[in-house]
Amino acid sequence: MQRFTRSYREEVLDLHLFDSLQQVREITEKWLEVYNYERPHDALGDMPPVGDLEAA
Repeated sequence: MQRFTRSYREEVLDLHLFDSLQQVREITEKWLEVYNYERPHDALGDMPPVGDLEAA
C-alpha cells in the first residue's frame, strides 16, 4: 500500500495544481485506469494488477 500511495503522490498530487475537487477526482480516475490496467508492476512480474488477476 505504501508504494501505491507514493506513486499516487508523485504522479498525481505533486504534478498538478488543482482547481476543484472534481478535477482531482477526474485526474485520479484516469490515473487509476492506467495504474490498474496498463502499468507493469515489478512485484507482479511486470503485469498490471488486473492482468495478474485474470491470468490466475
